[in-house]
Amino acid sequence: MASLSASNHVARVLSVANHVADVDASSRIANSWRRCLIGHKLDPARQGPPQTLTEAEIRHVAEPMEETIRLATPELDDLARVLRDAGYCVNLADANATMLFSRLPGEADARMFLDWKIYTGSNFAETFEGTNGLGTALAEQKPILVHRDEHFRAQWHMFSCAVAPLFDQAGRLAGAVNITSCREDLERAAHQLALAVTMEATRRMEGAIFRGHFRNAWIATVPGDGGSGLVAYDDDRRIVGACRSARALLGLTDGLIASGIDLSRYIKFDHHAARGADEIVELRRADGSPLGQGHVAPPLRARSHAPRRDAPAGRFEALHRLAGRDPGLVRSVKRLMSIGDHNLPVLLHGETGVGKDVFARAIHAASNRARNNYVALNCAAMPESLIDAELFGYEAGAFTGARRDGSKGLIVQADGGTLFLDEIGDMPIALQTRLLRVLENREVWPLGALKPVPVDIRLISATHRDLGRMAEEGAFRADLYFRLRGLEVKLPALRERADREDVIRQIAREEAPDCRLSDEAWSLLAAYPYPGNMRQLRHVLRLAGCTAEHGVITDADLDLPPFGGRTTEPDLAAAERATIVEALRKHGGRVTDAARALKLSRATLYRKIKLLKIETAQ
Repeated sequence: MASLSASNHVARVLSVANHVADVDASSRIANSWRRCLIGHKLDPARQGPPQTLTEAEIRHVAEPMEETIRLATPELDDLARVLRDAGYCVNLADANATMLFSRLPGEADARMFLDWKIYTGSNFAETFEGTNGLGTALAEQKPILVHRDEHFRAQWHMFSCAVAPLFDQAGRLAGAVNITSCREDLERAAHQLALAVTMEATRRMEGAIFRGHFRNAWIATVPGDGGSGLVAYDDDRRIVGACRSARALLGLTDGLIASGIDLSRYIKFDHHAARGADEIVELRRADGSPLGQGHVAPPLRARSHAPRRDAPAGRFEALHRLAGRDPGLVRSVKRLMSIGDHNLPVLLHGETGVGKDVFARAIHAASNRARNNYVALNCAAMPESLIDAELFGYEAGAFTGARRDGSKGLIVQADGGTLFLDEIGDMPIALQTRLLRVLENREVWPLGALKPVPVDIRLISATHRDLGRMAEEGAFRADLYFRLRGLEVKLPALRERADREDVIRQIAREEAPDCRLSDEAWSLLAAYPYPGNMRQLRHVLRLAGCTAEHGVITDADLDLPPFGGRTTEPDLAAAERATIVEALRKHGGRVTDAARALKLSRATLYRKIKLLKIETAQ
């Protein structure tokens, strides 16, 4: 619905309720409007903020949700980071639509949410606020997008809400995950994509909640047309729990679960002692017909005795060294340390030459996969016709020119280790589909093969492209993007690093260890913007170390081509960004002091920081 004045919006709501307006009578929005008018006796013209709890009331309401909030927080934080730049706030609410967890977007957008009291403690139940994403999703127990004037109350017309209900380990409604944006420049299609992201994040939260509750039980993941389901069972293979989708898939009820019914009444598989954290098994129905591939994870007590590959001592040393004293990279390394050996995909984003492959190798070296293969493929350097065979492998005789004994493919070569896909944004769409299938099923179908090959890999991807925008434009699969983006690490350009001078000195020691820099050479190195980043700096210093006379590198030894003389927009933006980063570094991240030094108003500097995507100290 287009934006309407308050009076026209009220008239529209009333006409829909009276079946006068020409709308789909069965639409969820129309049905909700009628509930609000007839059932809840609400006035669409009413003004005023939502009901908001006091801090004491919030603590009381949140107490039963503490464990759910704890288990869901990592996914909520990741969701907030994914959607922050689009101006979304992220909330987790209880089943009564009271927000108990909030992550606001950047400063300019956050002001709108604070002014309208869309934050922790606010209640958006449909019975109070009328049709809105959070209240209506909970009322219907279904995901929903409520776009701008689809809200019942006219005052909420500037907001768009995408919400997915959250169900607990027993399939009961526990709450909902809400994302809300006040951006006028986002079309409905963009919000639909955000809803899909939210639904996927909510599904992972439900999995974390289920596994956390049944941590001492075996857990089987069962495939189904509507998505996989989780079933928990004990050492005697009696079912002790099932998630909502598994209950629907297998026809399980609370009564059947309470009776301790045997798992074999529903599914069968070869149940050998699980040694890893998650094993692939072939599942069959009770009548013996194939059900597909699932996973079996042992209880935590079983995992604690399982043999494992230990990570080497000093495992994070290389990552700490690469992060240096740059605040953004230091935070990223702390996050990488916090996920430990969890098989979470990592997406590295940064300009060409910032050292994405070096960083990926350091991540591999810090994991318990360090003693196994690290396999890298540059998707931009490989001809499209060859990536398929290189990545997935092929059987003997699969095509003309194939090796006599076939090829394992890079994914199979990385089994048990790490696969690094550089410039993933250049992977053809057709291959993206095959890669997504590998990540979902944990198996590879080589060309010409009659059966799949199971694989266990950790995936690290890297790109200089904006994959989120590419996904919105259809140039990159959105579902693959969010599979790859388990944890995104932004590697800053050399000119943007707060510790740039430290980095230059360190690389000078590595590339020209027998030389020292003259004052003129140092001034030139410190001022240069390095469009080629670390790679360019290393090449320049390596060459200078070879040509320097008497062990002194002068400015004449530095092969630094002119950069920044052209007045193109990217160059100007890069120069402006570097200036702001340097001012913030000199003033310890204090925006007020940096603005004074740059002779800018604080509001203008905040706007530029947001526009240029500059990270500031928290």
